[in-house]
Amino acid sequence: MPSGGEGALTLTIKMRVSPEPGQYQALLDLMKRYRDALNHTVRVAIENKALSLGKAHELLYSVLKERYGLPSKVAQDCYREAIAIAKSWLSNPNRGRVPKARTPRLWLTHRYSYRVKDGYVEILGGYKLEIAGWDMRYDSYPSGDARLLLKDTKLILEVSKRVPRPTKYAPKGALAVDVNEKLIIVGNSRVELRLETLTERALRCKRLAEELQKKYSSTRYSAWLRRRGVLNRIKHFHRKARNIIEDWAKKTSHKIATLAKQHQYAVAREDLTGLVESL
Repeated sequence: MPSGGEGALTLTIKMRVSPEPGQYQALLDLMKRYRDALNHTVRVAIENKALSLGKAHELLYSVLKERYGLPSKVAQDCYREAIAIAKSWLSNPNRGRVPKARTPRLWLTHRYSYRVKDGYVEILGGYKLEIAGWDMRYDSYPSGDARLLLKDTKLILEVSKRVPRPTKYAPKGALAVDVNEKLIIVGNSRVELRLETLTERALRCKRLAEELQKKYSSTRYSAWLRRRGVLNRIKHFHRKARNIIEDWAKKTSHKIATLAKQHQYAVAREDLTGLVESL
């Protein structure tokens, strides 16, 4: 996930991590307390315009430690993240509801709250998590802030990295990308690449979720909302559909970019703006 300013890119490296035996529940409890504390802190920061570290510390530090039981450094990380969220929300002219974290999480500061060493992640408080796998191409670049998230019962560590922006080159030609529902066609007069989409597989999962909703619904109320097993199954199908599309999109875009780089081509995509309206 690249972003960044002039001369550098900020990449997010994702790692699957697993805590040592006996630490999982304690770590999960801390992540849940942090999530609740973060939601409280965001509301307070917005209501009181506490967008500086000094003001946020004065208003929230004691509350985060006493009410939510956060360690000192974790409490500081909490209002740092809350300030970033509040500033982003306040600067959005089309903002809706106040943002709310739903997933158990931790914001971690490099060297102070966490460090990566010898295939393990060490987190403040004595937690040690084994890394299942990660992209080692960026190990030589310095790490920044990180987030520990719980996703589908799995712990994921997202570490930010600052890497030099790739040097620009003068393209020797162009690759045309034609986007269709079932097929992506990439090429020019010399090369051609046909990539099947996974739209139908994702739609099948979506249809399964909709069939369950329809089966457990009536004219009076939606029974599936009150039956935990059915609701979890519906969420599973929606989540699977999203994961299929996201994974396919990342892999496909990487193939196109790699092909363009190998041949020193630019990438030209058809302009689909207003297509639906024109039909």
